[in-house]
Amino acid sequence: MKKSLMVVALVLMMVLAACGGKAATGGVPADAALKITGNVNGEVGWSEKDIRAMKTAQAEFTNKDGVTNTYTGVPLNDLLDKAGVKSGATALVFVADDGFTSEVDLAEVKACTNCIVGFRDEGGFVMVMPGFSNKAQVRGVIEIQVK
Repeated sequence: MKKSLMVVALVLMMVLAACGGKAATGGVPADAALKITGNVNGEVGWSEKDIRAMKTAQAEFTNKDGVTNTYTGVPLNDLLDKAGVKSGATALVFVADDGFTSEVDLAEVKACTNCIVGFRDEGGFVMVMPGFSNKAQVRGVIEIQVK
């Protein structure tokens, strides 16, 4: 009886974990399209659908070839506010789906009112960081690490 009850409890926990979409730690959905981790009050993650439903803004960025594009996305500072960046944090690291990373100064990001996590036509996100180096314009961003 005891063994059967343990098996049932274990199966129930596995089913609930799979259905809930939450990772084992931090409350970040396992299937999050974008997450904010690190030196924050609470690590968070969102599906692409959830991010696209948030308040949006537009930002322009001129690439190294002189071509200016207008992007729509969610203000980066709004997302950082949702995670609650802890005092003492000094930098952000943008992590792309191909493993590329780029680090930027947090104080400069906080001062950037038109920095956004832009929507890509093919799905996913791109960092749109006017006034920052081309390396900060990370395509396919999946994580923002707060350091």
